[in-house]
Amino acid sequence: MIDRPKLIGAALIVTTLLAGAAYLGWRASTAHTADGDRLDLGRAGSLVYIEDGTVRQAVGERPLGVGPSCQRAHTAGGVLACLRPAAIPGGFEVAVFDTGLTERKVIPVWGTPSRTRVSASGRWVAWTVFRSGDSYLADGGFSTTAGAYDLRTGEHHGSLEDYTSIVDGKVYEAADRNFWGITFAADDRTFYATMSSGGTTRLMRGDLRTRRMEALRENVECPSLSADGRRIAYKFRTGQTWRLHVLDLATGADVALAEPDHVDDQPAWLDDTTIAYVRPADGRPTLFAVPADGTGGPRLLRPGSSPATITQD
Repeated sequence: MIDRPKLIGAALIVTTLLAGAAYLGWRASTAHTADGDRLDLGRAGSLVYIEDGTVRQAVGERPLGVGPSCQRAHTAGGVLACLRPAAIPGGFEVAVFDTGLTERKVIPVWGTPSRTRVSASGRWVAWTVFRSGDSYLADGGFSTTAGAYDLRTGEHHGSLEDYTSIVDGKVYEAADRNFWGITFAADDRTFYATMSSGGTTRLMRGDLRTRRMEALRENVECPSLSADGRRIAYKFRTGQTWRLHVLDLATGADVALAEPDHVDDQPAWLDDTTIAYVRPADGRPTLFAVPADGTGGPRLLRPGSSPATITQD
């Protein structure tokens, strides 16, 4: 069985090292290529990603522009969420940018960046961070906190631990609950996330209005919901490794994707048939894509991480 605190601790060390490199440039709300091009959050069909600590944009091999310095980022609905170091040393925050790359909101977070997502409408922003100090952890251990913010109403859902969790029809209140990997449905109400407790990970379906979640399936981590709301791309744990899978929520059919290597990432849907993800290649984070139906094989996209495709409204 994987020692999750050790895994999270190792990931935190890597993330903290990256933070040092990104810190000096975090205040720049925009960055520019040699041509002066900026990130265009309205450019349908383009790929937005992070390379060398900066948000970038491309169509195929052609670069389009650059944006702010971030450790993790995601965009949808004309909104860019940027997990980055805060002005206070050791602090971190989610900066929210609009289509003009104006900083619209800054949300302090209680730990070191891990994941972020924006709902399709641009209304909701979610994050996952590493933290330490929980009483149930061994010394040096780390856990995770996942939260969300409603940009329309200003509601701050700081931690999913404050939600009611239902497992096997009963309220589940174990102190060691950890949550990560929020992904939103198109209704701006339903979401999915991973809950870990007692050595078991579960796919949770939640309601942002009632603040309740229900366990659907075990061994589903870092879920990513397809645009049609029917499928979940995720990482499936086998021993010490994770393999990318896609789950059909209606039928329960599950398929392993044709990426045989270990992937520790929250995958992203490039389109209805393609999954993007990051894994190391040539000593640096690199983006790959693979068909969502289990056929074919991995395809190299470009160096980078935090992929998101801008879709047509």
